[in-house]
Amino acid sequence: MTGPEIAVRHEAVLGEGPTWDASAARLLWVDILSARVHTYDPATGRRTVMATEQHVGAAKPRAGGGLVVNLRDGVGLYDADGTFRWLHRDPVDGRRGNDAAVAPDGSLWAGTMRYDEAPGGGTLTRIAPDGTAAPLLTDVSVSNGTGWSPDGSRMYYIDSPTRRIDVFDVRPGDPLPVNRRPLVVVEPGAGYPDGLTVDADGCVWVALWDGGAVRRYTPRGVLDRVVALPVRRPTSCAFGGAALTDLYITSARKGLAAPHPLSGSVLVLPDAGRGLAQPAFTG
Repeated sequence: MTGPEIAVRHEAVLGEGPTWDASAARLLWVDILSARVHTYDPATGRRTVMATEQHVGAAKPRAGGGLVVNLRDGVGLYDADGTFRWLHRDPVDGRRGNDAAVAPDGSLWAGTMRYDEAPGGGTLTRIAPDGTAAPLLTDVSVSNGTGWSPDGSRMYYIDSPTRRIDVFDVRPGDPLPVNRRPLVVVEPGAGYPDGLTVDADGCVWVALWDGGAVRRYTPRGVLDRVVALPVRRPTSCAFGGAALTDLYITSARKGLAAPHPLSGSVLVLPDAGRGLAQPAFTG
């Protein structure tokens, strides 16, 4: 594994949510506060940008084409032709959608947070393909990374101010996981855990906001790799590329008086490991 390289040079305010769209062989990511969904094709260098009408916390591929998006006022769908409709609308004054992830069963796990990051002002909710909402957590502060073990028996989750990566058990036939407990507690001074991804070995990669690094933890919570980055505020990470071996890392400039020139860019760690194919939302 080499050091970080530049995949997309950009000045995103709050770059987030990298996702490899295997059907189009491209990377999806968002700039939340600029209300933009970006794509990047590493084979050709082609990039696209789509504006959304609200702040967009996450954008994920749909199985039939198009995108599912976690917006300020709820979860919406874009068809392949760009037509938009709401799937689950739940506006709350002062709150917006943040990170989201598609589960192995094709549902969307959508997080929210308050703009002022007030403790307990956010949620984590399972959105079924038909739009049915099943809240799991209703007292989240900054809902962030969510991912699943290779066999689907574990769900990992981050509420950033807790400094923890938590783990739940997923029971067959039960859409809501149980038995939440800490897997990792990030030590003070190392930054705050933000977005995460799980690799084919079952290890958890996490971006550390204000920590200038990504870390890899084993399924037992043992730290086994640290990669220093030039940007202070990496936000999330995801494996991509034809063989899912390259780790893409989004970053932010938000709140930095003197950001690094690469803050807001998408970085990549070539040959970082082996990722898992990510499911598409089935709605």
